[in-house]
Amino acid sequence: MKHGEEDLQVRWLKLRIRLKEKFNIKPDMNGVLLLIGVQELGQGPQEFSKEQKQDLMHIAICTILLPSGYYSADGLDDEGWPHFTQLKPLPELQVYEQEDFLKDHALLYFSNQGF
Repeated sequence: MKHGEEDLQVRWLKLRIRLKEKFNIKPDMNGVLLLIGVQELGQGPQEFSKEQKQDLMHIAICTILLPSGYYSADGLDDEGWPHFTQLKPLPELQVYEQEDFLKDHALLYFSNQGF
């Protein structure tokens, strides 16, 4: 494991521990994305359908990749859900690299949120 990867995994674990302290859950990647999606939707905690959860995770991915220029925010639809346009293709990565790519961006998101 390279030094940068180790640092990422340590920072990721610390984030999950802080989320556990705050929300009483220690989410995996999907759980973290779901939290970000709910946060970005801004309608508070509620019961979401499976399809809505997938939409929330999509919102989260678009949101955390905004600063890197992969997406632009297009505003909200009639129901208050954010929409995005993909500006450039995502890098072609192996599965484990994809997760690290998302972890890195999620950590940046929480850092920018002051968490």
